[in-house]
This record gives sequence, structure tokens and C-alpha cells, in this order.
Amino acid sequence: MLNITASRRNKGQGVELNIAPLIDMVFILLIFFLVTTSFVRETGVDVERPSAATAVTKNQSSILIAVTRDNRVFMEKRELDPRTVRANVERALAENPEAGIVVVADKESMTGMVIEVMDECRLAGAKNVSIAASLDSGG
Repeated sequence: MLNITASRRNKGQGVELNIAPLIDMVFILLIFFLVTTSFVRETGVDVERPSAATAVTKNQSSILIAVTRDNRVFMEKRELDPRTVRANVERALAENPEAGIVVVADKESMTGMVIEVMDECRLAGAKNVSIAASLDSGG
């Protein structure tokens, strides 16, 4: 049987939807994705790397520094003065002390500038400094 008086008493009350657990779940998912995301750092410029038959792939937790063909230095999409490379590398190593430094030099760049950048990286405390090269497939 249908209870008409009970349905009339409850008619004034609306249905409530509690969305607090939904918001909590969305925030937990957001935190999860932020923690598990690996941020790819780029130099900000395109360089033509020299090729090498002994080139090997490095891990992604590297700090990239680019030297262009006109000897301009870039790090994290910003142009740097060569004298400020050391301070910027020290800051990056403070964020990730185990990171290696990869100097991505154009094959037309001057060797002196590349050596200066590598020297500044080592003076900043970097233990692993290397030069990027493309794998030579014509071996």
C-alpha cells in the first residue's frame, strides 16, 4: 500500500547530493598525476648534433645545455651568458643532485665555447658531464 501522508510530509524536503567525496577523489588523482609525471626538460633551441659510432642513450634525468652554431648558450629555453652557466647549473643540481649534465653542441660551434661550458658545469659540482651526439648509422 502507498502511504500518502508520509509522501506529503517528505515533499517539502529536497534530495541532496553530497559531492565532497567526489572532490576529494579528484584532488587525490591530481596529486597522483603530478607526482608520477616526469617533466622533460629541453634546451629551447634546435642544434645539429655531430654523429658518433659509439653514441649511447642517456637517462632522462639529465640537465641539458645547448651551444648553438653561433656560440650562444641555452638552458631550459633561456639564453645564458657563458659566465652564468655555473650559477644556473648549481641551481639545477640543488633541485636534482644526481642529475648528469649533457652539453648539446652544434657541430658548427666552436670547441672553445663547448669546453668553457663543460668547465663551468664541473666547477658547479657536476660529477657527470657529457656531450650529446647522434648515433652514426653508416658504420
